[in-house]
Amino acid sequence: MIPVILFVFGIVIGSFLNVVSLRYDGDHFVLDPRVIGGRSHCPSCRRTLRWFELVPVASFFIQRGRCRTCKARLSFQYPLVELISGLIFVLVPWRLAAIGAFGWVLPVLSALWIFAFLALLVMAIIDVRLGIIPDELSIAIGVAGAAIGILLALAPAAASGSFLGPLGDAFSVGNAWAGRVIAAAGAFLFFEFLVLVTREKGIGMGDVKLALALGILFGWPDVAGVIGFAFVCGALIGVFLIAGKRKTMGGTLPFGPFLAASAAFIFLFGAPVARWYLGLMGF
Repeated sequence: MIPVILFVFGIVIGSFLNVVSLRYDGDHFVLDPRVIGGRSHCPSCRRTLRWFELVPVASFFIQRGRCRTCKARLSFQYPLVELISGLIFVLVPWRLAAIGAFGWVLPVLSALWIFAFLALLVMAIIDVRLGIIPDELSIAIGVAGAAIGILLALAPAAASGSFLGPLGDAFSVGNAWAGRVIAAAGAFLFFEFLVLVTREKGIGMGDVKLALALGILFGWPDVAGVIGFAFVCGALIGVFLIAGKRKTMGGTLPFGPFLAASAAFIFLFGAPVARWYLGLMGF
């Protein structure tokens, strides 16, 4: 029953994340009550929603994706974010247990990683909407990473291993804090170099701060996998959009969502992909 309870709790949190990400205006703190406060309402007719219209996931499909009053179509983002949030609550502890986290470390480590991925989820939505990455979300991700580093330093035997499996272990520096310092510095310098080269037309300072935070969160060498996979995905999506004439060669894409998606991919599938790659190379 524990996964079921976690999933239900997660989709409820996801409903709140929808409010935060859709009401954020770029001028206030992400959790500013003046922005995210107030009753939920239909974005079209502005009618205040009743409690049975706010049941996560279920209400959207029962109402067939439309407002009960004005029949305006509702964004599929609502159930999607709720479902992703629910999956985060279920998959994070499962993945951490798979790489060796146990005992009292597992729930604490899970809470920190869940917090980081929820912040990444909100960041991705805001970056798509407004083209900005709020500093407070990058700071929150970095703080979670620092707390994880402290936890691993206190109990290295209870939670060890890279999310890149044998490939990550081969390039590991063997110290949780040293790996995070190296990863943060490397990610920051690499993205700062891209900012200078592109004159902030391809990469912005928000991406630089987020990359630094991801370095603290993942450590070395996992952050290299996160950044590398994000660029591969960004390039493929860019080519697809250009081929479909939805973007031009001079167009831009928010890079934050690619970093968030890549972080989730490496966390969940980094080890089997690394093993496949090593086998392909004959190792």
